[in-house]
This record gives sequence, C-alpha cells and structure tokens, in this order.
Amino acid sequence: MKGPSLTLGVEEEYQIVDPETRELRSYITEILKEDSLVLQEVKPELHQSMVEIGSKVCDTAADVRAELVRLRGLVMRLAARNGLKIVAAGTHPFSSWTNQEITPLERYIGVQQDLAQLAQQLLIFGTHVHVGIEDRDFMIDAMNVSRYLLPHVLCLSTSSPFWEGRKTGLKSYRSIIFRNFPRTGVPPALTGYAEYQELIAALVRTGSIPNGSKIWWDVRPHHLYPTLEFRVCDVCTRVDEAVAIAAILQAIVAKLWKLRCDNMTFRIYPLTMIDENKWRAVRYGLDGNLIDFGKQREQPARALIREMIEWFIDDVLDDLGSRREVEYAFRILDEGTSADRQLATFERTGDLRDVVDQLIVETAEGVTIAPSSTTPIQPPTAPPAAGAGK
Repeated sequence: MKGPSLTLGVEEEYQIVDPETRELRSYITEILKEDSLVLQEVKPELHQSMVEIGSKVCDTAADVRAELVRLRGLVMRLAARNGLKIVAAGTHPFSSWTNQEITPLERYIGVQQDLAQLAQQLLIFGTHVHVGIEDRDFMIDAMNVSRYLLPHVLCLSTSSPFWEGRKTGLKSYRSIIFRNFPRTGVPPALTGYAEYQELIAALVRTGSIPNGSKIWWDVRPHHLYPTLEFRVCDVCTRVDEAVAIAAILQAIVAKLWKLRCDNMTFRIYPLTMIDENKWRAVRYGLDGNLIDFGKQREQPARALIREMIEWFIDDVLDDLGSRREVEYAFRILDEGTSADRQLATFERTGDLRDVVDQLIVETAEGVTIAPSSTTPIQPPTAPPAAGAGK
C-alpha cells in the first residue's frame, strides 16, 4: 500500500503598505507590470492592496522555509522599488475595506458581481497549506479526521485582532469576515471521494459554482492537484510561524496515514462540536479553553495544543525531519501569536501605526531582500493560489 507523498506547498497573502501613512496601498497591478517575470510566483488578489505568493512543491519543512524566505524577499524587493512595505497579518489594523480598489481582472470582477458587497469586504489575508495525498479516498478520510484539530492550529496562527481601527476582542477576526462567504467554514464529514465528486457535480449542474475552486472550506481537496488544502489559518507574520504551521499539518496527515496502515483511525466528531472549538479559537486564541471531546471537558488551549504535538504527532516528526520546525510551536505557546503581540503593542503605545511598524519588522525577520535579476523564473510546480477569486 503506497503512502501519500506528503509534499508541501504554501501560499501566503500579504498587505501592501505605505510606510509613511501605514495605510494599505493599491499597487499590485503596477508591481506586476514592472516585472512580468514574477507572474508565475507572485500573483494579484481580489484587492489591489493585496499580493499573493505560491511556493514550489516542497519535500520538507526546511524546503518550505527556504521558499518562503525567497518569496518574501522577492515581494519586498518589488514593493521597495516604489517605497512600499509588505505586511503579513490577517487584517490591517485600521485601513477600511470601503477604500480599497478591486483588481481589474475578469475573475475578480466576476467575484464582485457574484458576491456584491461581501467581495469588497473581503480584505483579509490567510495562509494556505497543501499536503500531497494521491489516494483520493484517504484524502477524504484525512479531511474528516483532521477537522478536529483545525481549531488547535488556528490558535497558533491568529494575527487579526483589529478591524477598521477597532480592537475587536477576537484573536482571528479574519475568520469572522470569511464566514460570510458561501461554502466556507469547517466542512461536513463525507463518506468518500465519490460523495465529494457528487456534491461538486450537483453544484456545477445547478449553476452554483463553475468548479471545485469555489468550495472555500477550512480544509478541502484541491480541485486540480492531488493535495489536501488547509485554509483555516490567518497569514503568519513571522516566517518561522508559517513553517511551524506547515510542518504540523504535514505531520497530522502523516500520523493519520500511519494509523490507517495499522487499521486504526480517530473518531469523527459532529460538525457542531468542532465549530464550538473553532469559535473559541477565533475569540480567545491561545488564552482560551478548547473542549477535549474524548474527555468531555474543556482544558486550556495551550495544554491541548501541546498534547497534539507531544502525544499525537511526535512519533512521525523524525521520519519527516521536521522536529525542529514543529517545536517552534512551543515558542508560540510561551510568547504568544502575532495577535497577542499586536495587542501588547497597542496596549503599550495606544497607536495602531506602531502596530503596523511592528508588523513590517516581524514580516521581514530572517528575510533578505532578493536582488534584481534578469534571469527568467521557472514556473512553480506548487498548486496555484486558491483564494476567493480562483
């Protein structure tokens, strides 16, 4: 029985920011117009103030780190040509969605027509992690079971505590904005890939969607590539955070395959129970409690996340070569997420511009801005961006 490849592909959505005003700046079409060679790796998104990158296919978490460092550096160089900066956070602390321009490409204009004001309001930024799974039925099994751990992983990635200049009281306000879109959130449990295909076919046949790319669940089979795509996370501010998230998700799939080989699996819990934990992750992040459904009691989120790492996935980390990357999550547990750091800065200074300045610095940590090059960039083999407009 051949196992999944467990390859990794990561997409990140960044904010384009004017360092003087700290406001979002509509500039993606100008950036790409000036350097058409990067179009295969750096892509526009729904709003002109957004830019998205997609990594090449990676075998290891260390490869993911190298790719994200390279791609962040590339985007920072392109933005710096015009005195702009790049920020990785789930929402901008104070820029308003009402002032943002939609990217003038057919697919984004179509999204705006289909979803009206919801599209304009979608000024949010996420991290998408693809894990290679060639067996379609195991892909659905992995989706069904991994849903239980989505809130745990979301807790580690929260980076959107502010919205339009207000402290929301939530750690992942991005999740609240995105839930307004159709076909989002924690997916239903499915019996197999055939049922998933029947669902997509019914939605296409009834004119609801053109293809599976318009299914925006927190975890979904990708419509083109043999990958399970995890979409629940806010974009991670630090590279190390993004790498840890990718490594954890790869390890979860690896552990589920290991259990499958031993004719074992985890219980599949009802959607309503998982949604309760997701709400707790959105609201409180690491500072709240999650429910241990096996024990039927709530426990500190930090304790259950530590248990996920030390008990559930620990025995696959050395085979994957990702122990160091996964264990960065312990630093997140000790020091807090980007959302926690943003809130601490605002508490200390009372100025959201200081929060933006902090995000600019943290987004660039460990990244060297790539020099200009006339060498054509090879098209990436990773899955394409899977955002709202795709």
